[in-house]
Amino acid sequence: MPRLRTPALIPAVITAVIALLTATACSRAEPAPTDNAAPVNGGKATELRLGYFPNVTHAPAIIGVGQGLFKAELGGTTLTPQTFNAGGDAVNALLGGSLDATYIGSGPAVNAFAKSDGQVRVIAGATAGGAQLVVKPDITDPQQLKGKTIATPQLGNTQDIALKVWLKKNGLTAGDGPQDVKIANLDNPRTLDAFRQGSVDGGWLPEPWSSQLVLNAGAKVLLDERSLWPNGRFPTTVLLVRADFLQKYPETVRELLRAHIKAIDLAQTDPAQAKTIVNQGLQKLTGSALPGPVIDRAFENITLDPDPLASTFPHLAQDSATAGITEKPTDLAGFLDVAPLNAELQAAGKPPVDAAGLDKPGGNS
Repeated sequence: MPRLRTPALIPAVITAVIALLTATACSRAEPAPTDNAAPVNGGKATELRLGYFPNVTHAPAIIGVGQGLFKAELGGTTLTPQTFNAGGDAVNALLGGSLDATYIGSGPAVNAFAKSDGQVRVIAGATAGGAQLVVKPDITDPQQLKGKTIATPQLGNTQDIALKVWLKKNGLTAGDGPQDVKIANLDNPRTLDAFRQGSVDGGWLPEPWSSQLVLNAGAKVLLDERSLWPNGRFPTTVLLVRADFLQKYPETVRELLRAHIKAIDLAQTDPAQAKTIVNQGLQKLTGSALPGPVIDRAFENITLDPDPLASTFPHLAQDSATAGITEKPTDLAGFLDVAPLNAELQAAGKPPVDAAGLDKPGGNS
């Protein structure tokens, strides 16, 4: 009988066992870093599923879709746009894999980073400003909000967080149950109707809905959120992408950003045309255009800018915790990746934006 050559097999068996154990251990731990993985298909995706909201604060997205800027830059990549009412829904779609990128509020962007354990990246800013607390005319002081109902677009969205933090700073409790102020999370169009009917006393709302309540429903501004921030600048809308999509398809992301910058440039160089394009987009998305005075006022309250205003995000992370949306402030290490944006800005002869150190990887809470 031939002698079995078992000694020669032992090293191979041991190697295989070690490899299996290593793979099992990796599957139980956090996903291994993939920063150095090669792009797929030369960095070009076959489809880009892009989310945005029918709000003036999402003007770059509405302009980019309406003018075909995204389609032109994406070339052979199919653009599939989807619209949402507020950040929570867009986050669920993004983390659930039915969206690749989305225009979204700063608060939900932070929450998505925390919820996904760092699997999303802010790659650009879009809009600064454009949010106000508007109320019935007889309310002139925060303390007069006791016993009142104030609307926000959705639980945990940017305006919902801002309202809760501001109420707390003014010594007021908010939420369900025996609270000083009741918060009603309503779709923006419903808030306009509810205010007219008297079932809500005001709302912390993005444009154009704050302008709608002021000009068409008799509300007054109790607080412009810009007054709470240095130089009146805070990120209302940013561009968020899944980290795996960014890694696999960097060329598609660059094309997305190229169109994004062109949309902002159009709005800055020809505001009248931008208003027309946005109003046409809103009519298509919602079934009705805005009256001229409303869209004029809404545009006066926003600044379109690709700078994500990175230095404000630690404050926003603290606000999410203060509002009870997250248990503690999110560790934002690796939250931003503005390298693709800065490459496109440089190519367009524009100054780069600052990541404020939030592009550095680290342990996420």
